[in-house]
Amino acid sequence: MSANLAELLGTMILVLLGDGVVANVVLKQTKGNNAGWIVITAGWGFAVAVAVYCVAAVSGAHLNPAVTIGLATIGKFEWALVPGYIAAQMVGAFLGGILVWLAYLPHWPVTESTGDKLAVFSTGPAIRHTAGNLICEAIGTAMLVLGVLAILSPANLVPNSGFDKGLAPALVGLLVGAIGLSLGGPTGYAINPARDLGPRLAHFILPIPGKGSSDWSYAWIPVVGPIIGGIAGALVYKALW
Repeated sequence: MSANLAELLGTMILVLLGDGVVANVVLKQTKGNNAGWIVITAGWGFAVAVAVYCVAAVSGAHLNPAVTIGLATIGKFEWALVPGYIAAQMVGAFLGGILVWLAYLPHWPVTESTGDKLAVFSTGPAIRHTAGNLICEAIGTAMLVLGVLAILSPANLVPNSGFDKGLAPALVGLLVGAIGLSLGGPTGYAINPARDLGPRLAHFILPIPGKGSSDWSYAWIPVVGPIIGGIAGALVYKALW
């Protein structure tokens, strides 16, 4: 498996399980309908951990353009590899969105809310406030990239000890769960341009009954905010750790 294919498959798994838990909670007549925010944040944390376990040995499991760009900014990843990684992440996220649509096929017609249908695929603000939403996404992603770099540093997980491979994905999932619980309320914590834009494109294209708008006027915020935050988080790590 190539690194780019690993990023595609890993991001697809991430979105399949992450958007899948949202579908289970918000779509009507599912077994998990109305299970609540705790289930969604737990499901996303588990989704990240599983995806990272699947492909970390091949590609490093960035699964997120903001992580890829942040690492490249501080010299921990080659800029020449960035376009291929981001393209793979975008395709994987798009395919993950399609798989979620297929998995919940009978539940789209019985769900009346267009907002709930869009929420399965992409994020949206609790209160629409451009500056506030952008800042929230930047802070959340800065915490993600800073946390990944600090938590998985050799000071905590000694390279080639066995613990680095065994525990690192679980700790990344724990970090994402913490971000969702603490910082996810304002915007739904995209913290990943591919995770939001890829499935949003799937929502736009797929024949979902009564799906409504894909909210393209908001779509730039979960792309630009995480990129700003990813670079900032990486630079803070490089400066202080």
